[in-house]
Amino acid sequence: MSERGKSKGPAPRALKVRVKKKRVKNSSRRWIERQLSDPYVHKARAEGYRSRAAYKLLEIDERFKLLKRGQKIIDLGAAPGGWCQVAVQTVGSTDERPAVVGIDYLPMDSIPGTTILELDFLDDDVPDRLIEALGAEPDLVLSDMAAPTTGHRNTDHIRTMHLCEVAADFAMKVLKPGGHFLSKTFQGGTESDLLKLLKANFQSVHHVKPPASRDESVELYLLAKTFRGRNPELE
Repeated sequence: MSERGKSKGPAPRALKVRVKKKRVKNSSRRWIERQLSDPYVHKARAEGYRSRAAYKLLEIDERFKLLKRGQKIIDLGAAPGGWCQVAVQTVGSTDERPAVVGIDYLPMDSIPGTTILELDFLDDDVPDRLIEALGAEPDLVLSDMAAPTTGHRNTDHIRTMHLCEVAADFAMKVLKPGGHFLSKTFQGGTESDLLKLLKANFQSVHHVKPPASRDESVELYLLAKTFRGRNPELE
C-alpha cells in the first residue's frame, strides 16, 4: 500500500470508457463503464486500497484532522475494508496491539491491525461485543453503512437515515469525551431531530461531501466533532 500522503492533492481526472458488448444489460453496462472510467477506482488499485471509498475518508480527514496516532477506532459497515486500511495506517494499529475494529454482515478479508467482526450491527448484543473487541472507549466512530438502494429516493433516504441514527446513538454511548463521529447519510429531509441531538452533544456538526463522492450521488457525510461527554439519559 502506498504512503498516506500520496492520496493528497487535486481529485483525479475522469476517464471515458464505453462497453460495447450487446449482451450486457443497459444498467450493467452503465455500471461497468462508470467503474472503468472512475479515476478513484484506478487510484485505489494502484495504491492498494480495497475500495475507492478510502479516498472519501482521506479527503475528509485532510480537511478536518480526525485521525491521529494512538487512537482507538470502530468502523461500522466496514466491508470491503478501505476505511479500516486508512485508519490502521494512520493510528499505528498492529496485529499485536489492534486499535481498529471493523464490523459488517458481509464477508471481509482480514486486514493487518484490524479486528473484524462478521455480524449485523443491528443485533442487540453487537454494541457490547464491539467494545469488548476494542478493549477501550473509541476516540472515533465511523459509519459508512447504507441500506441497499431501491431506486426510490425517499425510501432510500429514510432507510439509510435510520442506520445513521442508530450509529449516532451508539457513538454517544461509547465515545471518549473529545471523540468524533462520522457517518454516511443521504441528501434530503427528516434529519432535523438527529442534527439537534448531535449539536447538543458535540461542539460542532458539519455536512461534508468529499471530492471522491460522485457528483451524481445523493450521499453526504455527517461529521460531529468533539464529544461533550456521556449523557446519563442515554445510558
